[in-house]
Amino acid sequence: MSRVALFEAISTIVGCVVGAGVLAIPYVVSQSGFFIGMIHLLVIGAAMLFIYLSLGEVVLRTNGKHQLTGYAEKYLGTWGKRAMLFSMIFGMYGALTAYLLGEGNAIKAIFGGSALWYTLGYFVIVATIVYIGLEAVERSEFLAFFIVAFIVVAIVILSLPKISLANLSTINPGSMFVPYGVILFAYMGLIAVPEAREILIHEKEKLKKAILIGVAIPFVIYSIFTLAVVGVVSASQFSALDQGERIATVALGIVLGTKAAVFVNIFAIFAMFTSFIGIGLALKDMFIYDYLMHKTVAWALTCFIPLGIALSITLSGFTNFIDVIGISGIVAGGVEGVVIVLMARAAKRKSERDPEYSMPMRWWIAIPLIAFFVLGVAHLGIEAVLNLLG
Repeated sequence: MSRVALFEAISTIVGCVVGAGVLAIPYVVSQSGFFIGMIHLLVIGAAMLFIYLSLGEVVLRTNGKHQLTGYAEKYLGTWGKRAMLFSMIFGMYGALTAYLLGEGNAIKAIFGGSALWYTLGYFVIVATIVYIGLEAVERSEFLAFFIVAFIVVAIVILSLPKISLANLSTINPGSMFVPYGVILFAYMGLIAVPEAREILIHEKEKLKKAILIGVAIPFVIYSIFTLAVVGVVSASQFSALDQGERIATVALGIVLGTKAAVFVNIFAIFAMFTSFIGIGLALKDMFIYDYLMHKTVAWALTCFIPLGIALSITLSGFTNFIDVIGISGIVAGGVEGVVIVLMARAAKRKSERDPEYSMPMRWWIAIPLIAFFVLGVAHLGIEAVLNLLG
């Protein structure tokens, strides 16, 4: 039973972290160069691992069951709760919008036709499931863990004969910051830490191990998947594609051929389907339980706001799947990271119980971490201003 609980905690973390973000990583890595992209994966992964472990300590220092907004309010007050709420809603809406955009293009890659109509059809299905709230879907992380791992390995095997070392040796220093937002988004899944603590409620000393393994597995998955896709699809091939075709599996299918396109895009459809439902259910439940909204109102706010944004984007052509994920990662991930650093420091002073492990969080560690996240947001703001002026 002990090993089962640990594995369930690990799979919960992996299931929350590994979602459709993996589908955007190969394109941004191809733009910067594979070597620079791997540095992003490693450095951002290390920073996020520290954040995950620090949140784990906060959870272990606190009595009772809470979610991120509850911990932020307990240790930072009202402003902390509001900042965490902003980051969660911004990130969730950004993710749901990206999945609506991406799903239409992934289905189009298999059947042809209009991505817009596929998006609307997909929306009807997932919105219905989010409204009903199927418990089997809510507890799908365990199964999803195996499915994602199997499909990623299959895609790598399928891609191996076509990998070009020239694609992996390109370096583009002028685009070295391009992967930051997408990769930060791909590591976001901090809501899993309180859930993992509940799974290990009688074995809290194993939470640190669960977090270490639960964050390391996504790094391995992202690395080998990116190696396979970037090795097959060059930066110039990615750039020549339409914006909707730059999703990793869509691009890979175009290069590898029709049969491969069906298989790899089924993976994309599955990843975005489960991710939308998981995030949608979490957002709806937050509106219901934390803000006492009626179920139908909570469902409508959860589903129709991202649909409206996705339709506006599709009709205007202003942005795309990968840009939405990058912006969501920089803003939501940046705010979340800063709040958790400050929360971890405060929890050491206001601890309600002795934790099973402790992370160092002196100012010489906290300030570089805060700067890491703040500079990402600042860079995004500067780019937005330059785009408006240019």
